[in-house]
Amino acid sequence: MELDYLDKKASQVLDGYLVRKDLVRTFSRQFPVPTYVVEFLLGRYCASVEWEEIEEGLEIVQKQLKSRTVKAGEEELFKARAKEAGQVKIIDSITARLDARTDSYITALPSLRLTDVRIDPELVIKNERMLTGGFYAEITLSYDPYIAQEKNGRPFGVEALREIQLSQRDVLDHLAEARKHFSTEEWKDFLLRSIGLEASTLSPRQKNAFMLRMVPFVERNYNMVELGPRGTGKSHLFQQVSPYAHLISGGKATVARMFVHMGTGQRGLVCQYDVVCFDEISGISFDQKDGVNIMKGYMESGEFSRGRDSIRADGSIVMVGNFEVDVEHQQRIGHLFGPMPQEMRDDTAFMDRLHAYLPGWDIPKISKKYLTDHFGLVSDFLSECWSRLRDESRVNLLQNRVFFGGALSGRDSNAVNKTISGLLKLLYPQDPLEIPDEELEWATQIALESRRRIKEQQKRIGAAEYRNTHFSYTIGTDGVEKFVSTPELHSENSIGADPLEPGQVWAISPGIENENPGLYRVEVNSGPGSGIKILNKPVPPAFKESMGYAEQNLYSRAAQLVGDKDPRSHEYTVQLRAFDAARSGAKLGVPALIALCTSLVRKSVRGGLVICGEINLGGSIEPIHNAVSMAEIAVEKGAVALLMPVSCRRQLIDLSDDMATKIDIQFYSDARDAFMKAIAD
Repeated sequence: MELDYLDKKASQVLDGYLVRKDLVRTFSRQFPVPTYVVEFLLGRYCASVEWEEIEEGLEIVQKQLKSRTVKAGEEELFKARAKEAGQVKIIDSITARLDARTDSYITALPSLRLTDVRIDPELVIKNERMLTGGFYAEITLSYDPYIAQEKNGRPFGVEALREIQLSQRDVLDHLAEARKHFSTEEWKDFLLRSIGLEASTLSPRQKNAFMLRMVPFVERNYNMVELGPRGTGKSHLFQQVSPYAHLISGGKATVARMFVHMGTGQRGLVCQYDVVCFDEISGISFDQKDGVNIMKGYMESGEFSRGRDSIRADGSIVMVGNFEVDVEHQQRIGHLFGPMPQEMRDDTAFMDRLHAYLPGWDIPKISKKYLTDHFGLVSDFLSECWSRLRDESRVNLLQNRVFFGGALSGRDSNAVNKTISGLLKLLYPQDPLEIPDEELEWATQIALESRRRIKEQQKRIGAAEYRNTHFSYTIGTDGVEKFVSTPELHSENSIGADPLEPGQVWAISPGIENENPGLYRVEVNSGPGSGIKILNKPVPPAFKESMGYAEQNLYSRAAQLVGDKDPRSHEYTVQLRAFDAARSGAKLGVPALIALCTSLVRKSVRGGLVICGEINLGGSIEPIHNAVSMAEIAVEKGAVALLMPVSCRRQLIDLSDDMATKIDIQFYSDARDAFMKAIAD
């Protein structure tokens, strides 16, 4: 392997905490243990970039894994070794339970098929997690021949165990210090390498999805769902990378195991683990009728009741599952929570308690080309840092910098804040003194989209209270309000319900000569300077003419349209995007004028609105001869409102009843009237 710039940089500042991820995969395939167990050993013996040292360490790791992991069919061999030598060392998952009959604790070692192994009560109390889901450890297993001769004797006993995870207190300081040497993009790529992925093979949207997957590890009481195709590694992160996560595979989830045992008072998984992940969520059901209600209560407040007592926990809940159909089909036949269990599928109150819906369809099926051969952080070091980050918050970084639009409820704002906080913790292991606007905006867009996806499904189910889903944000007191959409809801060549950015307008041209009417988007950016620059090459002559009319009307009617703004002191860059066979951009003077105005006043036109009409140099609105065809195109392209010259009113008597019920047609008399009716409230 050739060391690249990230490897070299990481080796300088994180020496002793790195491991080559291709070596991890080699051992993971050979031995029946999770990835983090292999990395624990590789991190102990191979945390170096010097190949000679790595080779020496590999021999030790190979020897230990070979002599201490039990493959299928070797159970009796290891038991015999324990009998002959008195004890044997193994690496295994260990769980414990109280045997009331003998008033003692006994453990189970699944790889040896032993369910009644003696253990010192002090070891159990010291490692309580073995009473819930268990954990992997290096175990010294002894054999006592005298006990073996007793009736119902238990000859095997755990003499000692060493939990496979890091215990250093200053790990976060090491990570925070190392972070200072990386740019933000380099750090994202390095984090992705640390979970085994090669960032250079991923698109920005795929990277964002993987970053969102990590948030439950660093944010307390974070509730997330991920549904998508098979083979995208949905459960890998929660099963293989961190000992602080626990995976529940399909079947029944007992309330006692998840929360608290009413008889013994033993705390459940959400108290013992940072993340509890339900795999194959469609097959999960609770053993009690009120199991989902208990979970809803916990997801809301982080608390659950045991009798009169209220117990607090901070374990995050993650639910992953598979779509049997593609996303577009799923939205045609229902909603994106379709694969959830029946008791959760249509429950809007349950959905409201989820902080994020990760779009699993954005993540590629994991193949060799997406796996990294470079250095990344050792998993136990990484997971320990993540666990420590749960005690911190980054919500303070949003104060007086990010402002959410009016569509967000209190729960929405809380969910978005938690997602942003988690993403910023991943980027900045140490609370930064200052964070650039673009990084804050990156986290805000991911958070708003992943929460809006939940709100859209609630709206589909029919709940009126979730009707307003136009999520938006403003960065800085003088910033522009920006709307965040969920890409799966609309196609590129149709009019979405969300407002466009200031300076952008949907428009329909009536066409010229042999050209049919067509849909366009006029996009204008304004900055210091003067004049108009059309970016299209070549510039369509008909559109250039309309743009000239719009420019002159902007200058001559500036006071009516943009108030005290001086349009002559700005340069406007214009791009015309065509979405049909039509390319001329003819007779788009009114939409072009509104695009110029909104770019100056920094306001958006209403979502779902399309505008048509031509204006001449004198400011008069020209008549349209094919208003019915244009209205039909507006409906076909998904518009909810159409703004037309008032002279079209009589033509529209010929519009069919079916079409007339599908769109709100509004009329304007002049340029100012059109502008005032177009902009969002």
